[in-house]
Amino acid sequence: MSLTRRRTAAALLALPLALTATPALAHGGGGRPRSRTLHIAGDSTAAQKYADAAPETGWGMALPFFLGRGLTVANHAMNGRSSKSFIDEGRLTALLEGVRPGDLVLIQFGHNDEKTEDPARGTDPYTTYQEYLRQYVKGARARRAEPVLLTPVERRRFAADGTARPTHGEYPAAMRALAAEERVPLLDLQALSLARWQELGPDGTEPYFNWLEPGESPNYPDGKQDNTHFRPAGAIDVARATARALGEERVLAPRDLRRLDDPVPVEWITWPQA
Repeated sequence: MSLTRRRTAAALLALPLALTATPALAHGGGGRPRSRTLHIAGDSTAAQKYADAAPETGWGMALPFFLGRGLTVANHAMNGRSSKSFIDEGRLTALLEGVRPGDLVLIQFGHNDEKTEDPARGTDPYTTYQEYLRQYVKGARARRAEPVLLTPVERRRFAADGTARPTHGEYPAAMRALAAEERVPLLDLQALSLARWQELGPDGTEPYFNWLEPGESPNYPDGKQDNTHFRPAGAIDVARATARALGEERVLAPRDLRRLDDPVPVEWITWPQA
């Protein structure tokens, strides 16, 4: 597929996906409830995946399972992007064009900001990283939407004694500091996922990540050992934690959420053609 066609497909999939359950809080003209959209700005851990990447799954693909009627998801997250490159490529501008008053803008970066050897993506935690994140916050507020900062979800990495290890350096702390300074709701996915990986352990986390035996998937004939990207079970778990945190931080009301304690079959995840 050409780059232009792939971008077109990605743009179409970023359009809000209609969901079902309870009414949203926002209202349109005449006092009638209207749909609110959760716009995701992020990297490959959240992004929409296509049939040629299955079973790799971004947590943004599973988030709609936990949201009620009147809430939709526009997933603009893109593989390989940092807080800097997402802006430099015009992706934040494109995202904000679709933002309406009362919407949410979920902002999760860090994985690729850490690649400081790459001038197109690398940022410094307490200077350029925070400066770029402020642009997302200001852009959302200018549209009368609510920005929400999400620390980067953790990789699967364990010490020899089985202790889950943090991998994001100072980036989560820098985001926490910015959230406090700007008075932005913070979903601490780094801390939540690290605790979850510790609970599951090295063996229990393997099915959550894109670990595949040779021949298990036609997309990875030689197998795969990926400790960053998720399979459906991992994406669903992270999406559930994200939805629960949105409620705990009072960004969303209880009636905006569903299935927080119910099983979500991995078969619900589907991968469209690119």
